[in-house]
Amino acid sequence: MIKVIFKKIFQCIIAIFILSVIVFYMSRLSPGDPLESYYGSAVERMSVEQKENAMKKLGLNSPIYIQYGKWLKNSVKGDFGISYKYKRNVNEVIGGVYKNTIILGGLAYILTFTLAVFLGIFCSLHEDKIIDKIITTIGNITSCIPSFWVSLILILIFGVNLSILPTSGAYSVGMEENILDRICHLILPLIVLILGHLWYYAYMVRNKILEEMREDYVLLAKVKGLKNNQIIYKHCLRNIAPSFITIMAVSVPHILAGTYVVEKVFSYPGIGTLIFESAKYHDYNMLMVLTLITGVLVLISNMIAQIINTKIDPRMKYERGEIFES
Repeated sequence: MIKVIFKKIFQCIIAIFILSVIVFYMSRLSPGDPLESYYGSAVERMSVEQKENAMKKLGLNSPIYIQYGKWLKNSVKGDFGISYKYKRNVNEVIGGVYKNTIILGGLAYILTFTLAVFLGIFCSLHEDKIIDKIITTIGNITSCIPSFWVSLILILIFGVNLSILPTSGAYSVGMEENILDRICHLILPLIVLILGHLWYYAYMVRNKILEEMREDYVLLAKVKGLKNNQIIYKHCLRNIAPSFITIMAVSVPHILAGTYVVEKVFSYPGIGTLIFESAKYHDYNMLMVLTLITGVLVLISNMIAQIINTKIDPRMKYERGEIFES
């Protein structure tokens, strides 16, 4: 198992390296002037010589491969450079907002899958009944509505018309330590994120449980006198656990992408907002770090899911340093 873990870590490092090369080259080859991000409107008044000096100061006058080499050398030491937009160290800027994304994305992730399990179980217990059909119809509709549109509707209703919930920011001015105020700012973004993902995963849970309910061991359990809810909780959930964990791991980029979009719509200060701004203002150093953070989270979640699956699923075998399903 230790060899497998080290192999997965090595694969993650290679994947991160390839990702960094692609993002580095694409960001620098994209149209736009990074000097405008750093110097603002003053760029228009610069002479050619001043622009060359500015490019040299920011390290943008060298060929791209040399720029990448310098960036890689510094990043290994933990130095990711200066944000062109904020004129501060990239680590400092991210350090001030990453907790907000963890809170929003983490809560959305936990609530989405917790509710998905219970909703999937409920629908499977009432298969083809009127309540199952109603939930299925509503779920299919809500899962097809774009998250930004739902966000705007909620802002209009609860923020503009009713004025009962805040529509932007992570907290009110001077209320950073007020937990109740933070909760109020999280309500609308969480609703949007949960509505956008809940039924997709609840439907998977429902279908997988129904597949298990048609297996022979379920018929035997019914003959022994067990009720459907007992069979589901004692047997079916355990059998679908490996698949569900894999789904949870694969969903990390899905949830992250949704979180980033919602952060932008609600002007929520987090990693998602920084990503949009860094791409818009050609803040190369910021964009590199944020992209790599997202990539690392996705890779680590998939690696953890594979390791957990080998522990909880007896069908998963470890042989010759490979994990495969026999």
